[in-house]
Amino acid sequence: MYTLHIEHGINDFGLWKQAFDRDPVDRGASGVIGHRISRPVDDSHYVVVELDFNELSQAEQLLANLKATVWNSPAVSPALHGAPQTRILESAA
Repeated sequence: MYTLHIEHGINDFGLWKQAFDRDPVDRGASGVIGHRISRPVDDSHYVVVELDFNELSQAEQLLANLKATVWNSPAVSPALHGAPQTRILESAA
């Protein structure tokens, strides 16, 4: 299994969550088989998202799609604050 790990600052969690729930990249059709959203207990203006995939190529493609169509558009990602930090992880156990 592969996980696209995304971290970034946000201006407003409620607004960010509405944009996430609109699903502009169609996570299901992109191969996402599960996801988790986490927030640091000491920073309400930061979010961590983990998207799980069966194939590495699916994670790479969704990351490219996020960069090309979501993160560069304030209308699509209205609560994003700063550039997301990303990493694709492979399950080791």
